[in-house]
Amino acid sequence: MKKSLFTLILLVSFLACSMAQTHNEYTISFDRAVHHEADIEATFSNLENKVLSLRVSRTSPGRYAIHDFAKNVYNVKAVDSEGNELSISRPNPQQWDVAGHDGVVKITYTLFANRGGGTYAQVDETHAHLNIPATFMFAPALSQRPVKVTFNVREDLNWKIATQLKKLSGTTYYAPNLHYFMDSPTEVSNHSVREFSVESNGKTYTIRFALHHNGTEEEFDQYWDNTKKIVLQQMAVYGEMPDFDFGEYTFLGCYVPNASGDGMEHRNSTILTSRRSLADGGMLGNIGTVSHEFFHAWNVERIRPLSLEPFDYEEANMSGELWFAEGFTSYYTRLILCRAGIITEDQYIEGLSGELNYVWNSPARKYRNPIEMSYQAPFVDAARSVDPVNRENYFISYYTYGSVLGLALDLSLRKLDNGLTMDGYMKSVWEKYGKDEIPYTVRDVMNVLKDYAGEGFATEFFSKYIYNSQMPDYASLFTEVGVSFERADAQRPYFGARTNVKEGKATLTSNSSEGSPSYLAGLASGDIILSIGGKSIEGVERLGDFLDDNYKAGDQAEIVFERFGQEMKTSITFQGSPSYSTKIAKGDKKATKKRAEWLGKM
Repeated sequence: MKKSLFTLILLVSFLACSMAQTHNEYTISFDRAVHHEADIEATFSNLENKVLSLRVSRTSPGRYAIHDFAKNVYNVKAVDSEGNELSISRPNPQQWDVAGHDGVVKITYTLFANRGGGTYAQVDETHAHLNIPATFMFAPALSQRPVKVTFNVREDLNWKIATQLKKLSGTTYYAPNLHYFMDSPTEVSNHSVREFSVESNGKTYTIRFALHHNGTEEEFDQYWDNTKKIVLQQMAVYGEMPDFDFGEYTFLGCYVPNASGDGMEHRNSTILTSRRSLADGGMLGNIGTVSHEFFHAWNVERIRPLSLEPFDYEEANMSGELWFAEGFTSYYTRLILCRAGIITEDQYIEGLSGELNYVWNSPARKYRNPIEMSYQAPFVDAARSVDPVNRENYFISYYTYGSVLGLALDLSLRKLDNGLTMDGYMKSVWEKYGKDEIPYTVRDVMNVLKDYAGEGFATEFFSKYIYNSQMPDYASLFTEVGVSFERADAQRPYFGARTNVKEGKATLTSNSSEGSPSYLAGLASGDIILSIGGKSIEGVERLGDFLDDNYKAGDQAEIVFERFGQEMKTSITFQGSPSYSTKIAKGDKKATKKRAEWLGKM
């Protein structure tokens, strides 16, 4: 939907609501917060004379997997406008059908909520942390109606409300339709607030941070200063702010011991959760999520994949564009921290090696390209399963895969020496698809690159690295900006599987990486190594330390191990470590200048 049309609908809906248009009403109360329970009442009026179907979502905006929030809903009851009890039937686990009403259905239920992250909800006496799809029932047939929701806050706990929903009065808030409501996480707690104004295209936007934490106001001030730097550096990439609805954007931070680490983007807000306090590593450890999620205000919220429109609340949402939507956003996450002066150039450059090694050395590239990796999101995006999987060998995170390809694209554009950059490309995508909210496909973003950098450049990049799974020549690209990309220690022995050493035994806790020494030796997840080369590993804390002390690349050894209760033997030949390092190197003035242009403040 184009932005102008969305804005018109938003305005018309808001005016209509204020003139008593029929809307769906919710009230949520937290009297039993100590037991992680919320009491919810929903009223649906002016109904047709037929069964009203109500559902609890299976998915959540920003997530791509199934989560089945209905499992935490119980004590469901329904009455009509006169208080007469109505019959409820259950055609499937997510649905409640209400019959025999008089045009009004009032439904009440209890929600158990105890996971404070971006996907679920948590209610306790520290806060009510509400992801809307995990909290409220909805009527699919009434999805275009505006919504009113009243939060009965715990005044005894000094709770306040932070949300992207539009405040009407008191503790009652408004959404123009179901999707905006579902896309509006809400933090109800005794939190602190900081805000500042940003001018963009003749409009003034309020950027707000509501932080629920156990730290000091001085710590929040320092963190807020870094957040403002991130906001301004990201705006510099695109040249303007998104046209935030109601003129506001809200960071909803929750850094408390009972939260779970997460970050989740939404249209005009983001959820940021962590167990780390600002004083205990969170000042730097949490700020990357701030950078990642705010970049999504452009890339994924408005530069939107066609495959995610409209968002489906009843089925998994699959997209082949996540290498771009999530991956390119991941590329900018730490780059923006460097440009904002929050991390140094050395920290940024040296930190690139982890992502590069993960993708560069993964056997999964033989099986799937970035588009196909994106298709895996419904199985990996906080999804749950009980059967073992082989992701070590067939999956690379589209976050990381896209991030290292974003790095390659940026350095490749800069290598052309004609002023082209990743910033310019992203701004071009914004101008063509994001600003007016026209959903895009993979071919669309390839065509923008053709217009920006030339057909030959774009065709080669996409054919090699997006539609195929080749790796760019990072050594050559890094040389252009005075960075070395070299094998860290080719003589160090490489094993090829994760292990846990306990009581003189090393248990393989992952599948062996395809082609690695452990894989070729026939070792598998669950095997228990008893000795290597006739030596016990008694007293060793890490298997890697034992191997470093006794072997080098090319050495062979006999391994005695236990599998399914039986002692077995195999022979292993150690390969050299495949890991690369990235460091700032001595380069000429041209390379140094290019690096400064790449990493410097915009």
